[in-house]
Amino acid sequence: MTATDGTLATVRRGVRLSPELRPGLAGTIALALVQMGGRVTVPIAIQQGIDHGIRAAGGPDLSYVLEVVLVTAAALLVSTAAGYLMTRRLFTVSETALGALRSRTFRHIHDLSMLHQQSERRGSMVSRVTSDIDQISIFLQFGGVQMLLASGQLIVSTVVMFVYSWQLALVVLFSFGPSVAVIRLFQKRLAAVYRAVRERTGVMLGAVAESVVGAMVIRAYGVGDRTERRLDTAIERLRVGQQKALRTSVTSFSSGEIGAGLAMAAVVVVGVLLGVHGRLSVGELTAFLFLVTLFIQPVQIATDMLNEAQNAVAGWRRVLDVLDLRPDVADPDDAGVDLPAGPLSVRFRDVSFRYPGGPIVLADVDLAIEPRTKVAVVGETGSGKTTFAKLLTRLMDPVDGDVELSGTPLSSVKFSSLRSRVVMVPQDGFLFDATIAENIRFAAPDLSDARLAGAFTELGLEDWVSGLPNGLETPVGERGEALSVGERQLVALVRAYVADPDLLVLDEATSAVDPATEVRIQRALDMVTRGRTTVAIAHRLSTAQAADEVIVVDAGRVVQRGPHSSLVTEEGSIYARLYASWLEQTR
Repeated sequence: MTATDGTLATVRRGVRLSPELRPGLAGTIALALVQMGGRVTVPIAIQQGIDHGIRAAGGPDLSYVLEVVLVTAAALLVSTAAGYLMTRRLFTVSETALGALRSRTFRHIHDLSMLHQQSERRGSMVSRVTSDIDQISIFLQFGGVQMLLASGQLIVSTVVMFVYSWQLALVVLFSFGPSVAVIRLFQKRLAAVYRAVRERTGVMLGAVAESVVGAMVIRAYGVGDRTERRLDTAIERLRVGQQKALRTSVTSFSSGEIGAGLAMAAVVVVGVLLGVHGRLSVGELTAFLFLVTLFIQPVQIATDMLNEAQNAVAGWRRVLDVLDLRPDVADPDDAGVDLPAGPLSVRFRDVSFRYPGGPIVLADVDLAIEPRTKVAVVGETGSGKTTFAKLLTRLMDPVDGDVELSGTPLSSVKFSSLRSRVVMVPQDGFLFDATIAENIRFAAPDLSDARLAGAFTELGLEDWVSGLPNGLETPVGERGEALSVGERQLVALVRAYVADPDLLVLDEATSAVDPATEVRIQRALDMVTRGRTTVAIAHRLSTAQAADEVIVVDAGRVVQRGPHSSLVTEEGSIYARLYASWLEQTR
């Protein structure tokens, strides 16, 4: 496939994925042709004014010249109005289409599995929805206008040139032959360099985002200089890539300039010869020179349009690359089923999991958890605890075996049913940049103010929230950073509580918090977990002590299971060793 074929294939796919671009396209093209028709009236008017007005047989006919001027002025007014309508339609349609494409791309990124999202730089993912689509927007709104105008101008001026003199028209076309060949040659290079520019833009945005989010760590470790060098490297690579693209572009543009000069010189020479032999009038030659100027303009700006087009196509390819990714954890949607009503049981049937290219993380896990049971999953770092939780909530799928809830395989459950019945509270207690009340309502949008306040009271947190500057309307900041780690966990627990799930998965809610906050969290946990199946990934073994049952994971395998009181007495067991180590650390 040639570069041109690849570009056209990308554009065709992009248009298919943005059906909002197609309505009214024929009308927009028609308006562009009307505008171009108005421009061509100027050389025609000049020819008519000279040959039949100024050089009329009986002497200058000024009334005829005035008629020509008035008709031309009217035509220009019509073409100006057509140009306005065309540009307005193009802007409206392109913004509507690209807004829909932006939403579609974001939703697709959001539907990708955790594995996909973890394998991509976040800045690169964000750039697909922002700068890459912005580049398409710039091209459609400005380059697209230029392309429509240039195409119309090229077609109309060529037709009129052949009407006046087919010989001179062929001279113009042959003069631009080498320029067209050079532009086609450079198109492949431009496609490659602009794709590199879009990729480097994503890397640079990722470096910037990481530096902003990690500002506290950067300052704490005094690595500002190192971070700046890393960011400078990303910016420098983007600058070098853009310069390379511009150098390629300038070389291509120069070929168009050469073609324009050759065409104008050749028209003057051949036109004078034709005029001397009586085959071309003064007015026709003068009009033809104006037509050559109209013909040259689109060719001269072809390189600029090509730059914008290749930049946009590179962005379009990156967006299509994301949309081509098939989620490996897909929603069965209408083909799926709802979870059965009532408390949920858990069943792992010979479940194994490995990350792509990595070793087995969980191996042959076979266990059952009864409804309304509180289970703690414990083990050393890297033992597979968090993977267990992600499989249970279907953030990932096992490579072997099945995970079932109340006898229903998770792979067959609709996401709408799964997410409403199963809630996971992650260890970092992620919050959105909003107020406490708004963060709680992410789980229950229709929650009344009275019910919201009641949730804090039921969990014994009314004294904490009333002590905040603005109570429930206190802003939590980006990622909840205006609150402490423990306070973020409190909000996350209330959010899980109002969601009222039948299965609650906790990734250790009491890790890295102060003793006073731990007491609050533990008290809230007792209420949140009451009456529902709960699986807690336990880093502090106080959580295991409070559980009905403990599951011990080691090197990806379940090695022990039972109540804390029983496991802790097994001499030399992994759990006894973990518990003794934890007691030693808490003294």
